[in-house]
Amino acid sequence: MTEKNMTKQSYEESINEINTLLSQIEDGEISIDELGEIVERASSLIQSCRTQLNSTELQVQKALEGLQN
Repeated sequence: MTEKNMTKQSYEESINEINTLLSQIEDGEISIDELGEIVERASSLIQSCRTQLNSTELQVQKALEGLQN
């Protein structure tokens, strides 16, 4: 497992990496041999982004509820 896979990336870093991966795929820079690994990495990054978004949404909801009391 690479260091990048082991450390938690910020949301922005994850989005930037996803965009880079997509650009490489669209530009034909990825060989068919690498495609599976790239798709798995993108899927992992997307899941991480979803988790971070859900967590942030809960934090915002709690903060807004605190303002209403």
